Amino acid sequence: MWVMRAKNETNQPLRRRIAESRDRLFRVALVWCGDEMLADDLVQETLASGLVNSHQLRDENRLFAWLYSILNNNWHQYLRRRKPHTELDDEQQCEANGPLGNCQEMEIVARVRCAVARLPDDQRQILSLVDLEGFSYCEVAETLSIPIGTVMSRLHRARKNLLGQLEQHTADATPRGKHIRIVK
Repeated sequence: MWVMRAKNETNQPLRRRIAESRDRLFRVALVWCGDEMLADDLVQETLASGLVNSHQLRDENRLFAWLYSILNNNWHQYLRRRKPHTELDDEQQCEANGPLGNCQEMEIVARVRCAVARLPDDQRQILSLVDLEGFSYCEVAETLSIPIGTVMSRLHRARKNLLGQLEQHTADATPRGKHIRIVK
């Protein structure tokens, strides 16, 4: 009994860091699946698994990469269980900035979220880890268990697809005679 207590006390800072990573994991999970409830479930499973298996973490400096690997495994397990692949809704709700929020900014955010949601799963995963979470290509390759060249090519395709979708939407929404330029 005393040995078990001592072990838990020494892991307390690590356990606290795992619990504090919830918001970061949720942002990525939401980008991957597009559903807040599912993202919350994936994060809960990830945190529970991380806490139970914290003794398996070899390098505490790699905590976030380790947790994202667990999240990735949970996401793939969900996709395998769900097999008949259903498309994500074209429209996703965006959080309002309050009654005085900038409507134009909210519209841009909604367009970008919809464009990201239309990306294939593998591209959406890479894009969220690199551009949202700031992972290096090596960290993403290790987290998703894929070669670094695959990370680079998927990221390139994801950014190209995203830009194409946003340009197409801008061209469709721009009245004749007016031009909006997207800076690359």
